[in-house]
Amino acid sequence: MALKIVVLAKQVPDTRNVGKDAMTAEGTVNRAALPAIFNPEDLNALEQALRLKEQHPGSTVGVLTMGPPRAGEIIRQGLYRGADTGWLLTDRLFAGADTLATSYALATAIKKIGDVDIVIGGRQAIDGDTAQVGPQVAQKLGLNQVTYAEEVSVEDGVATVKRLIDGGVETVQAPLPVVITVNGSAAPCRPQNAKLVMKYKRATCPMERPAEGTPYDSLYDERPYLTLNQWSVADVDGDPGQCGLAGSPTKVKAVKNIVFQAKESKTLTASDADVEGLIKELLDEKIIG
Repeated sequence: MALKIVVLAKQVPDTRNVGKDAMTAEGTVNRAALPAIFNPEDLNALEQALRLKEQHPGSTVGVLTMGPPRAGEIIRQGLYRGADTGWLLTDRLFAGADTLATSYALATAIKKIGDVDIVIGGRQAIDGDTAQVGPQVAQKLGLNQVTYAEEVSVEDGVATVKRLIDGGVETVQAPLPVVITVNGSAAPCRPQNAKLVMKYKRATCPMERPAEGTPYDSLYDERPYLTLNQWSVADVDGDPGQCGLAGSPTKVKAVKNIVFQAKESKTLTASDADVEGLIKELLDEKIIG
């Protein structure tokens, strides 16, 4: 059974490098001030999608992302690893979206793609840690959903998912189509393939294309696969009132880089007196016990 798989991926600011310019005056993340990376758990999801593609000949994997034109890099990274296509949602009306507006935009795009068997993404993004977008997409599409996935297999139109949950591992089944979110503890994504990097390194969305007459401009007529799909709010028949800031009831007050520092340090020996003294201090301070 050939599968049509859409991977939800996000280009996120590297939260290890949050500085004083991380927020805009409007209370949104200033992405231009932070290094951009492929959201880690979305890479775990991409790996599961590529494994399903290998197990089911004729299957296709597409990467769906939302962001400014530079977010097309996420699609390229997917192509370098074995994805077949991608879609970039980019429009000023998408800017400043919270999870509600993001899931609305992604759901409208998935409807436009059509006939999708599996929508799969990471459990959560490191710039928000909400784990809300996947389930909200499932709700908006009216599809079954499975979260905390570690391994995914499909047979006879049914997905079997091994989930890592509190207290152990659970195996569940869900009929296709289904939305699945994947844990960061799942199998890591495969490295980029050198041949695919050479094939797709100049793949761009129309807004990124080099100006006419510049080097490599003619490539896009000769190799149509180098032009990535680029959709606006109008292209996906979206309601501007439900997109971006207009459709986002959640407002971020501040983003800070918290560094924990010890007030003092102590050097202990291996003597019984030092060990007993430490245990007594921890008990007295209610740190243990």
